Amino acid sequence: MELIRVQDSDYRKAYELYMTFDEDENGFVNSVYGYDYDRFLEWIEMKRNWSLGKELPEGYVADTAFVLSVDGEYVGVFNLRHYLNDFLRNGPGHIGYGISKKYRRKGYATAGLKLALGKAREFGIHEAYLSVNKDNIGSLKAQLNNGAYIHHEDDTQYFTRINAISESDSREKL
Repeated sequence: MELIRVQDSDYRKAYELYMTFDEDENGFVNSVYGYDYDRFLEWIEMKRNWSLGKELPEGYVADTAFVLSVDGEYVGVFNLRHYLNDFLRNGPGHIGYGISKKYRRKGYATAGLKLALGKAREFGIHEAYLSVNKDNIGSLKAQLNNGAYIHHEDDTQYFTRINAISESDSREKL
């Protein structure tokens, strides 16, 4: 199991995966919903630049999109924002993700999130901020399984925090 940057992925397989998601599914917003393949390829180039902090629209931060590959099958998508602005700090947070319907309830969200937290550490993120719709119990469990705690909530969402430094990382620093 591995996270592959979308710009390094098999584009056709990545496209097919993204097309399995609705426009807004359980809080996961599919920004390429309805795209044809050529437009998807343009989006990949845009994401390549955004991952480098280039050509960001106002209010956006550098981010990297990943596909979760399990034995060569693309089962989910993860988006890691390299840092937070006020909107993200009080809302979506560092990591957004979705697992394709046919692969849910197999532990892929938990395992993929663990990998995404490893990527977050590479960007110097020590505490990852996430959010989850209250009716998305599976996603909340994936976060809790990775050490999240509920920091606060509103009527529709929980806002969680996860220590992105693993126990072995903190022991090495002692």
